[in-house]
Amino acid sequence: MSSERDLFAGFERMRRDFDQLFGDVFERSGLRGRGFVPAVDVLYRDDPPRAVVRADLAGVDPERLTLEIRGRQLVIAGERRTVEEGARLYQQLEIEQGLFKRVVELGADVVADEARAAYDDGMLRVEVPLARREQQARRVPIEEGGS
Repeated sequence: MSSERDLFAGFERMRRDFDQLFGDVFERSGLRGRGFVPAVDVLYRDDPPRAVVRADLAGVDPERLTLEIRGRQLVIAGERRTVEEGARLYQQLEIEQGLFKRVVELGADVVADEARAAYDDGMLRVEVPLARREQQARRVPIEEGGS
């Protein structure tokens, strides 16, 4: 009875060690279904008023990127491909690969037609002017007799 208990405890310790050793690798590599999701910063500047979005896209070919603005959403899509150099035997795999699509919610209305983007040293920078609100009051005429 004691030997069965010891055996079970040994298996339990081995399972915990395995989870500690490999568990976070699976989390970071996206093997649990998350996939590649680039990190982004969003900030707002004035003079002229604009939203600035920076995305960490190290290792992504800028020709494989697409940007789209839909209302108050900036959509960044593309692919980070694996660089294959001959035969592979990985000891560790943490850099996420594959297709991605990141939707960034902007906190203000923007002028999509005037957006500009630049890619430098693995960082994508997108600047989108903010839409100006009407500063003046506008009188609304009242029609008589119509329903």
